[in-house]
Amino acid sequence: MKRAGPPLRTLALQAALALSFLLCTPSAYPSEGWRHALAPRSWEFPRDHGAHPQYRTEWWYFTGNLVDEKGNRYGYELTFFRQGIRAKPGDPSDPWSLRDLYLAHFTVTDVEKKRFLTYERVSRRGPGLAGSRTDRLDVRLLGWSARMEGERVRLRAASDRTAVDLTLTFEKPPVLNGEKGLSRKGALPGQASYYASCTCLKTDGSIGAAGAKSIRVRGTSWFDHEFGSNRLGADQAGWDWFGLHLSDGRDLMLYLLRRKDGALEPVSSGTIVDRGGKSRHIPLSAIKVEVLDHWRSPKSGAVYPSRWRLRLPGEAVDLSLSPLLHDQELVTGSSTGVTYWEGAAEGRGTSKGREVACLGYVELTGYAGGLGGLSQSYQ
Repeated sequence: MKRAGPPLRTLALQAALALSFLLCTPSAYPSEGWRHALAPRSWEFPRDHGAHPQYRTEWWYFTGNLVDEKGNRYGYELTFFRQGIRAKPGDPSDPWSLRDLYLAHFTVTDVEKKRFLTYERVSRRGPGLAGSRTDRLDVRLLGWSARMEGERVRLRAASDRTAVDLTLTFEKPPVLNGEKGLSRKGALPGQASYYASCTCLKTDGSIGAAGAKSIRVRGTSWFDHEFGSNRLGADQAGWDWFGLHLSDGRDLMLYLLRRKDGALEPVSSGTIVDRGGKSRHIPLSAIKVEVLDHWRSPKSGAVYPSRWRLRLPGEAVDLSLSPLLHDQELVTGSSTGVTYWEGAAEGRGTSKGREVACLGYVELTGYAGGLGGLSQSYQ
């Protein structure tokens, strides 16, 4: 007879404590027994798309911009988190012995209907509940999943009002962000994570809804994968992340880590990927981001940046960027406990002297609750 797991209320409490790591607050669990991101490592793909359970925190993060046959536009996010509770399970032979919690966020943005749907799930690792493989990408949580199928990725997630079933095809090789994949988050030893991205994935599939016919869609997705064991500093408020596809074939990632005094952490940086897949690291000194407008959330009351000018003079990039829909805020009280803004965005500007359009996703954390903070511009 299988032993039952703890009640959902206990799981929710455990999840909130475990994800304190993501909130930049002191962790409820000791760091002993976990590996830390201290120096560049050797990478091997597709194996390294899989789980790294020797590190305490890990996430697989998919976003994409889609269009249906009528030209209607959509955005989606499907993110899986693995949070280690203890480095080793109490009883390795017992599948119910708690070691990791899995959490996930799933959103769909319907631009034409001005509708943003958001869902969340949490579960302990266990038979038929949640888990991940270490030899390849295969992470799952209560029916939601991201799996390698041959040379492609299959994403599946469904809720009471919407669902996605998408196949992602790699059009560029993985790129390593930071110092050969070591993404520093501060000056302290181990205050870092390992961070790889697949910035351009051709996407085909469907968006559906309960009781309605599925809609065929196509577009482009972005896949980020990050893992580490050390928390951010107490003086750090949150981050602004941009993942953009430029119409000239270049892809751009910017990661700006904000301090509570309004300054940017000097290790903030970016990556630019050319049409052929070759990437270059961009230091903070080469990045200029100006916030041009703000939006106040009717749910949380938080004030978020809502229009930007992004300039990379050394790369001859100058873009103006805005959300496709203002209200793309997630209030995740039933899983991570984080309130943040994550949404589809578009813009126009110039790249190497030519006019370009851009499309992608923006993530804004630390503007609500304990991670508050607002900066007008980053010069």
